[in-house]
Amino acid sequence: MLDVIPAIDLKGGQCVRLRQGRMDEATVYGSDPVAQARAWVDQGAEWLHLVDLDGAFAGEPRNLKPITAILRNVNAKVEVGGGIRDLDRVQAYLDAGVTRVILGSAAVLNPDLVERAARAYPGRIVVGIDAVKGMVAISGWAEVTGVAAEDLARRMADAGASAIIYTDIDRDGMQTGVNTAATAAVARAAGVPVIASGGISTLDHIRALLPLVADGVSGVITGRAIYEGTLDLARAIALGKGA
Repeated sequence: MLDVIPAIDLKGGQCVRLRQGRMDEATVYGSDPVAQARAWVDQGAEWLHLVDLDGAFAGEPRNLKPITAILRNVNAKVEVGGGIRDLDRVQAYLDAGVTRVILGSAAVLNPDLVERAARAYPGRIVVGIDAVKGMVAISGWAEVTGVAAEDLARRMADAGASAIIYTDIDRDGMQTGVNTAATAAVARAAGVPVIASGGISTLDHIRALLPLVADGVSGVITGRAIYEGTLDLARAIALGKGA
């Protein structure tokens, strides 16, 4: 089964999508994150992927108000990432009702945090790996490191991450389909479930991921496509479930 997970990226309290991670290329899709979250859940979403974009660049949460409002008012499992750089913030999000916390830049800058968080909260720590041409990018994708995505995935799985979210930045927001080869390679390297991200536009793109379930790909995140209507979320969820 492939979980299809709608994304709500938050910038200044609004629902936006970026193109290839550039904050100056943000498209605003709505000013009511709670209403948007309810809309996705009404179409069958069981998970919501929330990203604090301002927090990713600032290194600390900046959209706590809309995130907290979604947690209080929407009946879905929620994963949150963006600007989470210490164990206190991990705990605060989990205590607030987040199902799992995504650590991104921290996986490179402070790998011990991943290990400590995974030990303290088993099954609830996910590592987000965002890559440009196979190399990991951090700090809101502003800095490309010399770390290979597959190597980091392997290390984070060993550190106790329960899953990996892999984003090919070159595909993100471009609606050209997921980089299936790179995603499968990361899944095989990690040995834990991998959630694909970046580039989904149509049901055919969902279909192309189904064979990767055998490699360990367990889900896919979609944003721009469902906002703009090129992908019907309800049909995508059904396809992922084999319906």
